[in-house]
Amino acid sequence: MASRDPPPATSYAPPDVPSGVAVFLTIPFAFILPELVFGFLVWTLVAATQVGNPLLQGWVLYVSLTSFLISFMFLMSYVLGFYKRFESWRVLDSLYHGTTGILYMSAAVLQAHATIVSENEDSKKYYINTAASFFAFITTLLYILHAFSIYYH
Repeated sequence: MASRDPPPATSYAPPDVPSGVAVFLTIPFAFILPELVFGFLVWTLVAATQVGNPLLQGWVLYVSLTSFLISFMFLMSYVLGFYKRFESWRVLDSLYHGTTGILYMSAAVLQAHATIVSENEDSKKYYINTAASFFAFITTLLYILHAFSIYYH
């Protein structure tokens, strides 16, 4: 009688992240570039209003600038392949994007409040604040989508 080999162990091995430009074409990593673009727009639009409400818009600037820099570091680690050195990079990515989604939601709500407060002021600042609020909510959505898609990918 021939001995049978034991059946192969089934384990979940997540697919590898593509390196280079292919990162921009795969979900959830394709969300990083729009996160950077819309986050940059939030940051520059709020700064263009000369921060009329420092208590409200200071938090928006902090969240958008910090998120931009950390997301840029994540993008560079994916493009250059640095993430391969760590086993738990998916957990780190999901936690970062989930936490940033929550922080961005708070910043978007504060920016929307700053927009309402600036309604009776200069109309140019009001329109800039409106655009910043819109892009803040879009960026929030992108961070949350990224967090869920990396977690369930």
